[in-house]
Amino acid sequence: MLLLLMACSISAARPYKPWTNGKLTVSANQRYLIHENGTPFFWLGNTSWLLPERLNRDEVEYYLNKEREQGYNVEQIQVLCATPTFNVYGQPANDETFDFTPYTRPGTYGYWDHLDYIVDMAAANGIYIAMDCIWGSQIGKMDEAKATRYGQFLGERYKDKPNIIWMIGGDIMGDKGTASWDALARAIRKADPGHVMTFHPRGRTTSAWWYNDREWLDFNMFQSGHRRYGQRNGDGDYTIKDNTEEDNWRYVEMSWEKKPMKPVIDGEPSYEDIPQGLHDFSAPRWQDYDVRRYAYWAVFAGCFGHTYGHNSIMQFMRPGVLASFGAEKAWWDALKDPGYQQMKYLKWLILSFPFTDRVADQSIIAGTNGERYDRVIATRGNDYLLAYNYSGKPMQIDLTKISGKKKNVWMMNPTDGTLTFLGEYDSKVTEFTFDGAYLRNSDRVLIAIDSSKKYLDKNATKLEEKW
Repeated sequence: MLLLLMACSISAARPYKPWTNGKLTVSANQRYLIHENGTPFFWLGNTSWLLPERLNRDEVEYYLNKEREQGYNVEQIQVLCATPTFNVYGQPANDETFDFTPYTRPGTYGYWDHLDYIVDMAAANGIYIAMDCIWGSQIGKMDEAKATRYGQFLGERYKDKPNIIWMIGGDIMGDKGTASWDALARAIRKADPGHVMTFHPRGRTTSAWWYNDREWLDFNMFQSGHRRYGQRNGDGDYTIKDNTEEDNWRYVEMSWEKKPMKPVIDGEPSYEDIPQGLHDFSAPRWQDYDVRRYAYWAVFAGCFGHTYGHNSIMQFMRPGVLASFGAEKAWWDALKDPGYQQMKYLKWLILSFPFTDRVADQSIIAGTNGERYDRVIATRGNDYLLAYNYSGKPMQIDLTKISGKKKNVWMMNPTDGTLTFLGEYDSKVTEFTFDGAYLRNSDRVLIAIDSSKKYLDKNATKLEEKW
């Protein structure tokens, strides 16, 4: 216990700063983000959209400390969500001219000073800020000239900060405002060639459909969205097959249909505690087991990381604030919700194995795989494999897909990162069953490793922390 407390205090005193391994770059196989020295980077993001607008300095410090403690290393924020955008101190960021000179006055703690503080506080906690420069609903107010001016301003202001990731777009179809998005991205890239960039699209779409060939796009992002199977109300912009709304793994495959291949991530899945479909507040709400399913499906399908979301956290809900999407819980109480606290186990799991060797491989699932919630999804390296089973149904796993005559096998509980060693198995198709009830919080990860490898200790009862 003493050693554990000492380790925790050391971690708190010296947070891991990932950029000490160099800038983020794309791996040689075009599937992952890594650092310049080859160190892997597993993106564990949170949709903190209204952080610059709604939190004061003390709250920013409190929130980002909590994020670090739970393993989050990327905060996705809106920089401008309206014209003008105001922060909690009543300071505006902009006007319709997109001339920021009046809003960056010496001696005034303005909007941009507060954003600087957020960036620096995130850096102190080892966290990247993924800046969604302007929300898509505002793009009609920003022509190419204004977009260029804004991009120059942002790029110059933040080019020397180590913890910036650029997000163009903002919950919008990629064919809306294309010229302005291109102008914004290119102006940022000209001023700041050192930070990676993506595009945040509308729900049920991927940036690959519109921008995969752009020189400024380093990796693709999709928004799998908030609809349940068969749910069509709300938008009228569906671009996917009927009854596949929850299959976020499909967007990985759709993104990789485009050439050249680029890394991809689900930047906005269903949020914890948000109504299914968003608009009917009496509808069932997505729970911790739902956000786990979205996370493991996406990553095992090939994503280089994942972004979590919570209805109350994304808008920093508090008493006295007009809520969107039926949010009722104060954001500081949402930090106690189970899904929020469970995402780190996925990060620890993936970082326990060789990072860039990993590929999605559904051939690991022998026989006929299930559909919807019964779909088992698998990924592997050369000498290990992982299979996520959401529903708890029996599954057949082809252990010949990785090296080794014998395989050590564990079952991992994604709610708490606990490990159960199942034994050593011959290299053949093997059926694995579960002791939990079907579709009753019974999701598990099967881990099989070439018995000659030592990625996990047979006696380990829980995943090791990986920050």
